[in-house]
Amino acid sequence: MQSGLLSGKFPRMVSKRLSREAGHRRKFLVSIDETPECGRAVAYASRRVRNTGGALVLLFVIDPSDFQQFLGVGNIMRAEALERAQTALNKYATQLREQYGIEPELIVREGQTAEEIHSLIEEDQDIAILVLAAGSGKEGPGPLVQSIAGRGASFPVPVTVIPSDLSDDDIDAVA
Repeated sequence: MQSGLLSGKFPRMVSKRLSREAGHRRKFLVSIDETPECGRAVAYASRRVRNTGGALVLLFVIDPSDFQQFLGVGNIMRAEALERAQTALNKYATQLREQYGIEPELIVREGQTAEEIHSLIEEDQDIAILVLAAGSGKEGPGPLVQSIAGRGASFPVPVTVIPSDLSDDDIDAVA
């Protein structure tokens, strides 16, 4: 059975975006994973943050199904997954600090990625744009991009999908 989010049936946005109100900044949300194209989404979002005075949120979602079926080693696998998530987030955070002077907000959650993205957007009313990178392999753009963009799914904020083959110069030109 598919969840409502993966079947393309996202709940309508309930909470108002506050990013344009006094005391708030528009936040760009990037879903971090261990795919090569993820760096393209971070590159685009960081340039948009720099160019617009916004803020950047990096979210890494750990899939609990990866370790739920192994009773004896589940806690070890969960700890390893958390360590991988923190390593990935810290790698991008270090680059952002050094190259752009951006201090990103780093978040790790456990669950299904599309559902956790949606929950975070509902919780943080300053998140105004979701930035994803599309894979370039024969498998297609990737399951997250497909689940969010496919089948006419409505999503609570605009979604920007960055092709994985955009160079830094290309990104600079459009960001």
